[in-house]
Amino acid sequence: MKYLYIVTYWVPFPSSEYGGTISLIAESDTEAFEILSKSNDFDDRYTDRIMERVVNAHKFALANEENSRIVDVFIT
Repeated sequence: MKYLYIVTYWVPFPSSEYGGTISLIAESDTEAFEILSKSNDFDDRYTDRIMERVVNAHKFALANEENSRIVDVFIT
């Protein structure tokens, strides 16, 4: 079974005001982390924050089989 993950994150001031939301499809938290850590859509300086955000993400079970992938990215 695959899930739609809605991952949000934010790096607070004064370090940054960098943040956003990434929607992705994955089978597990581990796969979601791997997909996000390989993505060029966000700053690699914050890779250490990904797993925490994946674990705390909203997850929705999908009724149909889908390929694991990033669906949408909104980053500031």
